Amino acid sequence: MSDASVTDPQPLPPPPLDLDSCCGNGCDPCVVDLHDLAMDQYRQDLRAWRARQPVPPASEPAPG
Repeated sequence: MSDASVTDPQPLPPPPLDLDSCCGNGCDPCVVDLHDLAMDQYRQDLRAWRARQPVPPASEPAPG
């Protein structure tokens, strides 16, 4: 494991949404809405994390 992976760990997605946690009463915000927001934030964090990762060296083409 590299030092970068320790100091800059990959973001983790929020826990899966339990559809039974929505009561169906039109709460504002609904747990479904909150999960959607958490997923949006995770995707943004993951994109930013990937952009910070070093680019692996290009592999040499096989001779022949």
